[in-house]
Amino acid sequence: MSSTLFRTKKVEQSILDTEEPEHALKKSLSALDLTVFGVGVIIGTGIFVLTGTVAKNNAGPSVALAFAAAGVVCALAALCYAEFASTVPVAGSAYTFSYASLGELPAWIIGWDLVLEFALGTAVVAVGWSGYIQSLMDNAGWEMPAALGSRQGAGDFGFDILAAALVLVLTAILVLGMKLSARITSLVVAIKVTVVLVVIIAGAFFIDGDNYDPFIPKAQDVPPGESLQAPLIQLMFGWAPSNFGVMGIFTAASVVFFAFIGFDVVATAAEETRNPQRDMPRGILGSLFICTALYVAVSIVVTGMQHYSQLSVDAPLADAFKATGHPWYAGFISFGAAVGLTTVCMILLLGQTRVFFAMSRDGLLPRFFSRVHPRFKTPHRPTIVLGVSIAVLAGFTPLNELAALVNIGTLFAFVVVAIGVLILRKTRPDLHRAFRTPWVPFIPILSVCASLWLMLNLPAETWVRFGIWMAAGFLVYFLYGRSHSRLGRHEETTVGEVMKPKPGDTE
Repeated sequence: MSSTLFRTKKVEQSILDTEEPEHALKKSLSALDLTVFGVGVIIGTGIFVLTGTVAKNNAGPSVALAFAAAGVVCALAALCYAEFASTVPVAGSAYTFSYASLGELPAWIIGWDLVLEFALGTAVVAVGWSGYIQSLMDNAGWEMPAALGSRQGAGDFGFDILAAALVLVLTAILVLGMKLSARITSLVVAIKVTVVLVVIIAGAFFIDGDNYDPFIPKAQDVPPGESLQAPLIQLMFGWAPSNFGVMGIFTAASVVFFAFIGFDVVATAAEETRNPQRDMPRGILGSLFICTALYVAVSIVVTGMQHYSQLSVDAPLADAFKATGHPWYAGFISFGAAVGLTTVCMILLLGQTRVFFAMSRDGLLPRFFSRVHPRFKTPHRPTIVLGVSIAVLAGFTPLNELAALVNIGTLFAFVVVAIGVLILRKTRPDLHRAFRTPWVPFIPILSVCASLWLMLNLPAETWVRFGIWMAAGFLVYFLYGRSHSRLGRHEETTVGEVMKPKPGDTE
């Protein structure tokens, strides 16, 4: 039984599957498109909120170093993703990579996890976008009816119609084609990056050098926690991370790391890239470098404009401009955040549908979802089903419940991809690798260790929710996926042909 659970799918077979007319996605993306997708999904409200929040609570002005450290951790994983995405240019990202290296059950686990993560992540972003739009409407004197506004604090009935409408519109765009999605994303990302650059340049004129003193504040110990809200490492070893000081930089890095999550979504578009061997590494690494530079710059500006101890938690960058006598920037920042969340939502939805499509094509989910649209060459069935489901989820669920989404799945995927690089180097040294992760095995091992460290710093309740979802995934796999696996059926057919008596054979 264990041999069937860890059966691997050959890279060549995965590539052949992408050429089946009814299950083939259209190749239309370039390196620039991929980079834009990466920047579009990574830069969200985090750049406007998380920078100041972490500076005040964890690191002070040295939050810039925390962003740099988190960027390094992501770069380690990105190097592994770049090798896999250029070697196995198939939709599915970590799911597909795991299937080629670790086996069917680990691949299912990763795919099951990513589908949930991207789905809830899309809903969270849609609700956040709705909040920004309603704030801008209030500033203009327009007010949404209570029953159609945010579900936060709603009475007997409430439906966040703006959040649901956003998801439905983006679903339609994704059905119409990847090139259209890329063009719209390029336009929106251009606006978003322009807003960020204006904020950085304008804020630089209001920097007071005294606010950087001390650049690394004196360390403050954090008392160990005993509830499920405490980091797992505290409950396991009684070790509590410290705020501020040198160790506070790494504590802050474990927090701001989540502002980078999204670059791995680029890998889900490998199958729709014209030249994935060349363009996937450029898109993954290029978008990560650009976003790291922007994050560091914003953190330097916000901590220079206002002393870190006085930064607000809810809107630190906007309030920093208010503190310097320029309140109109607050509306400008809200506009940038609202625009930015549009692409974050769309690309998360894109990533989810591609993982779902890949799992369906392999038979682990119903094959009904793996047929592409005859004209647009997009996986329209899973896109529509998932889009409508997420729209309903975003419309009816309060933000504080959606915010329970955690990113342990992404870190888990980082671990699996890094291990997969090591395994595939050993099992398939003959594969052509247009991009090779440097310094193997050191880079993958460092990526695994760094990701595990950040996972241990997540609250224990995060691990509990992760375990419950994984248990449900095991149940679905053994009740459906294992028996419907195309790889499993192919092996059964092959064995049957070998064992079938040839003409003339005697018993």
